[in-house]
Amino acid sequence: MNGQGYGQGHSQAHGRQAQYPPSPYGSPYHEEEESFELTPPQNYQNYRSHPNSSSTSFDFQFPDSAAAAASGASPSTRPIMPIRPGHSYNHNYSPPEYSSSWLQPTPRLSGGPDSFPNTPYDSRSASPTLYQNSQLQSAASLTNLVDSPATPGFAKEWVQTGSGSIARLDDRDDVDIWKGWKRFVFKFTPLLTFTNTALYLFYLGLRIYCIIMAQNAAGYSFAGAWIFVGIEVVTAIPSLMHNGWTMMALKKRGRAKLRLIGNECPTVDVFVTCCGEDDEVVLDTVRGALDQDYPMERFRVIVLDDGQSATLEDSCNQIAMTNSNLYYMAREKIPGKPHHFKAGNLNYGLDQVHTLPGGASQFMAALDADMIPEQQWLRAVLPHLLVDPRMALACPPQLFYNTPASDPLAQSLDFFVHVIEPIKDAMNVAWCTGSGYIVRREALEEIGNFPLGSLAEDVATSTLMLGKGWKTAYVHEPLQFGTVPEDYGGHLKQRTRWAIGTVDTAFKLKFCAWGDAVKKMTIAQRFSGFLYATLSLYTILLTASLFAIPIILLWGKQLVAYANQDQLHWLIWTCFASTIANRLCEFALFIPAGYHTGQRGSRYQLWMSPYIALCIVRAFILPKWLGGQTQAFKPTGSLGSELNERDANLRKNLFVRLRVVLFNFMAFFHFAFVYVTIIAVAISTYRCFYKESGFKGIVICLITHAFWPPLTFFFICTSLWTPVSYAIDPPTVPQREDLLDRDPKTGVAHPTKKSKKIAFGGQAAWFEFQYEIATIVTVLVFIYSFFF
Repeated sequence: MNGQGYGQGHSQAHGRQAQYPPSPYGSPYHEEEESFELTPPQNYQNYRSHPNSSSTSFDFQFPDSAAAAASGASPSTRPIMPIRPGHSYNHNYSPPEYSSSWLQPTPRLSGGPDSFPNTPYDSRSASPTLYQNSQLQSAASLTNLVDSPATPGFAKEWVQTGSGSIARLDDRDDVDIWKGWKRFVFKFTPLLTFTNTALYLFYLGLRIYCIIMAQNAAGYSFAGAWIFVGIEVVTAIPSLMHNGWTMMALKKRGRAKLRLIGNECPTVDVFVTCCGEDDEVVLDTVRGALDQDYPMERFRVIVLDDGQSATLEDSCNQIAMTNSNLYYMAREKIPGKPHHFKAGNLNYGLDQVHTLPGGASQFMAALDADMIPEQQWLRAVLPHLLVDPRMALACPPQLFYNTPASDPLAQSLDFFVHVIEPIKDAMNVAWCTGSGYIVRREALEEIGNFPLGSLAEDVATSTLMLGKGWKTAYVHEPLQFGTVPEDYGGHLKQRTRWAIGTVDTAFKLKFCAWGDAVKKMTIAQRFSGFLYATLSLYTILLTASLFAIPIILLWGKQLVAYANQDQLHWLIWTCFASTIANRLCEFALFIPAGYHTGQRGSRYQLWMSPYIALCIVRAFILPKWLGGQTQAFKPTGSLGSELNERDANLRKNLFVRLRVVLFNFMAFFHFAFVYVTIIAVAISTYRCFYKESGFKGIVICLITHAFWPPLTFFFICTSLWTPVSYAIDPPTVPQREDLLDRDPKTGVAHPTKKSKKIAFGGQAAWFEFQYEIATIVTVLVFIYSFFF
């Protein structure tokens, strides 16, 4: 881990052993050392039991002994590696209570020859060899100790001004992500959202009133206008629900930026879950986890390999020769018996750590196979659990380093992690987002460990914890970086699995409305659980409404009805006001994630809806004999992973890419929709020129038929064209190694500064150009309305 030979690392560490608390895992070194007896606290329970696994009424499955037998999750016949000489199995070990034994102030040592000046403590990895021949760190960086409550639970007796084991670096954990004028403008988001919502509702109400008045005046029904309004209402409902949630940004989020200092730290089991990923991807995560700025004898890194890769096991054993806190585990999966995917793998690890020297740790952390943690990850996340004994889980955002320029498929989660999750955290309803989280073992025990009956075990876990009265925290710091799927099919499979898992969890928890599993949830937590499941279900209505757009355009009926010119003027003016208010609201709301990121997300909601809707219908509505299935979206062919579309040298030719995307991945719906809509607009335009005479008549006909601002059909068509444009001109992404900055001595790699950001590309500029066209047309129509 540190680029040193085994003997050198051992001798240096042994010379400084007295500086560290007794290791609960036994000695990390080879020779015999003095043993310590730790008295188990009275309130520490055996984590292998799950007393609440059968107490709830919903049908998640919990890993008791019977379930484990049924799942085929028996221990691997291969030995758990490494087992080192000098490790003694302490059957009586239990981690210490949260007492002053490890919460006392311990000065951070730095300044050694191996220190990294760019880390928060002028420090580096957890290796004991890095703390010798050093002096006390300057008090300047540690003077802001936790001395006033920024969130509930900070007012603890052991947290005192000027001393303590947790440093308060800033009042906001996201101080380094966005600040200055951006933060000032974002303060207006609730007001702008309220104004935008009010104007839009007034506009829809005026549309309905004008249709009724027009029907009364004309004596017949305006069916096209009613359908058009109906489409707008259907598509507006989820947006309005989300706007209501967004207005909760009025509640200030007060999570501070904290750091755990000193060497007397709680014990942590870090699980790296993998299943068939490339060995080098997994090993980079493992090396990053081992390179934590954390005392080595206070944490273990455990690779949970569901792919049972012999080469990965060999590589882990090689690394373990110089990193004594690394273990490799692989459960036996019996064919035909359910193994419950990632949740089963995590529960296997939770059981197996009891067989390791020292038993289970106080906390469990998890990393996805591709998520490389930053060195300060453990020290940054753990304090949020330590300041509040009811804090069950803390999770940082999932960020990525291989996102292509312009992010054409909206693969980054920037809008979710920089906008939505902080708002949810302010309402005490932060989700477990699947990687980088640290969880309290007591909370896991109370819910029976990870629930096995969901594709989204992370969301289900945090939801069940909230239902038991625990708290969850979102740590808004860039503490881990992973990879997005490198092909179109992988992206579809990932996102549809998330949607199905969220809806499935919502059904089992009765949409968080009632039941024993959610009885301790607050109103905000219940609304959040209801909202995000409902948004996924609404893709069905959204997709159905899309079909109606080309139909009503081909029908040739008037889309906007009015009884007189004054009503038309008011419709145009309110439409203009609503459109401009929406643009301003988007600008303010998207600021934390980036304006273009927010716009990509809006287009993503449209072009991805047919895929999500299809998977939800198959999973929850259709019987199996009509095509129903429980798994996420799967391509109908076998070429999904063979396109290599982002590799300039290996990508398939244009015709193969189009065939696979259009037919194997069913983007022919998007293709057909765009072309039928364009034909419908052309026919509607021809009718206006054919039937009307004079400039005014033609313009009003165009406006009230196909070109009503802000050109809804135009935005929908450009959004649904995304899969086709991706197949025609896929982005080129550098090789993964070129995106990493690797230490030649240790092999530890972290993403480069450039790769952590999404580059602005030509596609983003093109989409913005299209968006501006729609805005300009709206402004021109508004101006022209004063001249007729």
